[in-house]
Amino acid sequence: MSSIDSAKRKAAFAAVDEFVKSGMNLGIGSGSTVVFAVERLKDLVDKGTLKNLVCVPTSFQSSILLKEAGLTTSDPNDTPDLDVAIDGADEVDNKLNCIKGGGACQLQEKIVASCAKIFVVIADYRKESKVLGEKWKKGVPVEVVPMAYRMFMNRCAKMNGKAVLRMAKSKAGPVVSDNGNFIVDVDFGEIADPTTLEQKLKMIPGVVEVGLFIGMAAKAFFGQEDGSVTTRTLGSM
Repeated sequence: MSSIDSAKRKAAFAAVDEFVKSGMNLGIGSGSTVVFAVERLKDLVDKGTLKNLVCVPTSFQSSILLKEAGLTTSDPNDTPDLDVAIDGADEVDNKLNCIKGGGACQLQEKIVASCAKIFVVIADYRKESKVLGEKWKKGVPVEVVPMAYRMFMNRCAKMNGKAVLRMAKSKAGPVVSDNGNFIVDVDFGEIADPTTLEQKLKMIPGVVEVGLFIGMAAKAFFGQEDGSVTTRTLGSM
C-alpha cells in the first residue's frame, strides 16, 4: 500500500471509530478515501462490534461498495434523517470549508451531507490547506445541465474564472454525472470568499450544484505522511 493510501486508510478508520455507533443511519460519501471507511464498517459489523447500521450512499460507486460489503443501504427519500455523514474532500480550508466533486458526485454528496446531524471529512495530508485553491489546482467542480455548459463557461470567464469542460478518460466525450449532467471545473485561484463565490455560481441558469461545501463539516481527519492522524475542528486553528 502506498503512503498516500495508508494515510487515507488511517483517517477513515479514525473517523469511523470515533463517530459511528450501532443503530445509526449513516451517509457514505464517494471516492478513494471512502473505500477505507467502508472497509472499516464491514470489519466492525462482521466482528459484531457494530449492529443495525443503515447506509445511504452518494453515488453508484459507494452504493456498489456498500452492497459488496454486505451493508444495508437506503436512500435520502426513505432515510432522510442521518446521524453522521462521512465523506472525502479535494481540499479543506482552515474553516472546514471544502472543495468536493473531483469524482463528479457533488450533488448527491451535498444532499446526503445536508441530511446528517454531523458531517465528517476524511482525507490525506495533501488536502489540508489554509485557503481553498491553495493546493487544489483543478478548480471548483460545478454540475451543469448539458444545454447550458457553454453559456456557463462564458459567465465564468467574466468572473475571472478559467472554466474547462471535464472530459472522460474511458469514454469518448465529456464526463457525465450520475444525474446525467456535465461537470465544468472552474479555476478561480485562491478563494478568499467561498460563500459569495458559491452564491454567484448558483445564480447562473443551468447550474445544478457547486462543489463548494461551506460551513457544513464539523470535523476533518487528515492521515499524515508519518502515519499519524491529525484533526481539525472549527475553532481549532
